[in-house]
Amino acid sequence: MSGVDTATSVQLLGEIGFDAPRALLERYGLELLEVADGEIIPGSYWGECEAGVIGSRVYARADTPVHSLLHEACHLIVIPPARRATVHTDASDSQIEEDSTCCLQIVLADALPGVGRARQMADMDAWGYSFRLGSARAWFERDAEDARAWLAERGLPHT
Repeated sequence: MSGVDTATSVQLLGEIGFDAPRALLERYGLELLEVADGEIIPGSYWGECEAGVIGSRVYARADTPVHSLLHEACHLIVIPPARRATVHTDASDSQIEEDSTCCLQIVLADALPGVGRARQMADMDAWGYSFRLGSARAWFERDAEDARAWLAERGLPHT
C-alpha cells in the first residue's frame, strides 16, 4: 500500500504464526486460510502481501502484515453475517464501518500473543493509515467514540 519495507517496519504473520490468529477469527465465524509463499493472495484489495477476504474466509501468507490480517478480518466481523456471503475483496460499505474496523483491529490485537494494541497502532502508522489527529493512537484514544458506540451497539469489543 505505502511502499513500506515490511521486513523491517511492521510485524508479519510469520513472526506470530497462524494458530492464534486462526483461533481468534474462528470465534467470529471466520476461517483463516494460509496461502503459500509467493502465491497470489485471493481477495486481496491491495495485492502483494496484503490479506484478502472472500465470504467468511480470510487469506494470508507468512509475509502478510498482522495489521492487514486484522483489518480485513475485522471488516468481516463488523458486517452482518448475511452480507459476508457476498463479500469479495472489498468489504467496506460506509465510513462508520471503516472506522469501526480500525477500532476493532486495535482492540483485537490484544488477543494475539506478541502483538497488542500498542504494536498494532505503531504498525498502522508505519503502513500509512490516515487519521484526523495524525496517528492511530491519538485517534483511538481521543476521536473514536462513534466507532466504539457502533461496535458496542452490535455487541462487539470496543475498549
